[in-house]
Amino acid sequence: MTAENAPPLLDLQADPFDLFATWMREAEAHEPNDPNAMALATATPDGRPSVRTILLKGADRRGFVFYTNLESRKGEELEANPQAALLFHWKSLRRQIRIEGPVERVSDEEADRYFASRSRNSRLGAIASDQSRPLPDRAVFEHRIAEATARYEGQEPPRPPNWSGFRVIPQIIEFWQDRPYRMHDRATWTREGEGWDVTRLYP
Repeated sequence: MTAENAPPLLDLQADPFDLFATWMREAEAHEPNDPNAMALATATPDGRPSVRTILLKGADRRGFVFYTNLESRKGEELEANPQAALLFHWKSLRRQIRIEGPVERVSDEEADRYFASRSRNSRLGAIASDQSRPLPDRAVFEHRIAEATARYEGQEPPRPPNWSGFRVIPQIIEFWQDRPYRMHDRATWTREGEGWDVTRLYP
C-alpha cells in the first residue's frame, strides 16, 4: 500500500452499526473463509482471561450474537462474569474491529430459531458434545453421535437445554484500518446514553 492508494480516513460522523455492516459486507465479498469469524475474550470473576475464535451469528442494534454450549468454558465464564470483548480481523482488507461490553442471554425463541437453522449433523453434534469437557477417546464422542442419530431418527433434533446464545451489547466499538508506514487510522465509538462519543486515536 502506498500513500496514493490508502483508504479514506474513517468518517467520525458515521453510525457505528452502519459502518460495521458496511465492513462486514465487504469482508463477505473478499474473505475466502469465514468472514464472520471473530475472537471472543472472556474472563473468570478473578480476572483470568481466555480467548478463542468463534463465528458471529447475528448483528443488529441490540448487539452481536454467538451461540455455544452453556457448560463450555466460555459459557461458564460468561455466566459468572458477563463481560466480553470481540475482535474481527480481516487480513485481506487490512481492517479490524474491536467490540467490548456486557453480555446477555438471547431469548429461548431466538436460540430455538437459530438451532433449527443449523444442519442436522451440527444439531446432533451439539446434543452429543460435552463441549470443553475432557474426552477420553474420540470413539466415545462418535458413539454418542450415533446414539443421538438413532434417537432422533425421523424427527427434528431439539435444542438441548444447555445450548443457547449470548449477545454482546457494545459499549465501545473501535475501527482500525491499515495505512502506509504504520500510520494507521483508528477511532472509537463509546456509548454515551442514547448516543456515541467518537474519538480518533493515535496509531
